[in-house]
Amino acid sequence: MTVARSERLLALLQTLRRYRQPVSGAKLAAETGVSLRTLYRDIASLQAQGAFIEGEAGVGYVLRPGFMLPPMMFTEEEVEALVLGSRWVAKTADTRLAAGAVDALAKIAAVLPPELKEELDTSPLLVGAPRRQEDKADLTLLRRAIRAEHILELAYEDEKGVLTHRAVWPFALGFFENVRVMIAWCELRQGFRHFRTDRIASASSTERRYPRRRQVLLKEWRLAQGIPNPQ
Repeated sequence: MTVARSERLLALLQTLRRYRQPVSGAKLAAETGVSLRTLYRDIASLQAQGAFIEGEAGVGYVLRPGFMLPPMMFTEEEVEALVLGSRWVAKTADTRLAAGAVDALAKIAAVLPPELKEELDTSPLLVGAPRRQEDKADLTLLRRAIRAEHILELAYEDEKGVLTHRAVWPFALGFFENVRVMIAWCELRQGFRHFRTDRIASASSTERRYPRRRQVLLKEWRLAQGIPNPQ
């Protein structure tokens, strides 16, 4: 399989993933920039590789969940992006998330063809050790609360060392070079607030779900910050 064809098949998969309902072959061909005849051949190739593509010509096609990309579909740039991202997480995240990055990269390496595995092993893209404040909060607990949409009770110190107690709705965690920040809706301030994890003196989960969805809060926060939402 040539690189051009592998990239074309990957583009077709990514296009199919955008649709939840069957989409016509003609529309897929137009979006991926190939002829209808080539489109039908590419769909047959993906189906032969195990992609759960249902449908037929004249009816439309839909990709069912569960298909794993074959390893030869990674380009050199994608491998480098995976290496750089994993190394960055391993250097900057908490212990459990860092271990997850290392393990994920090892799993990817295990299924890569030899030439791409060599690119992964010898990647020249390096990440320096960050110089940051030490966290007081348990980032694993914070990430678990974000996933579960649970209210957290915090004891938080401001820049002057004044301690306040807050009930917050955490929905995102930002990793920066020198500091890590939890983004949440604060019940005390009735607004979005950014909590530095090195200033969270204590945190505990109430195990109670906050009344709004995490995705909605994140979208509203982006709007308030003037950050475009992903399409």
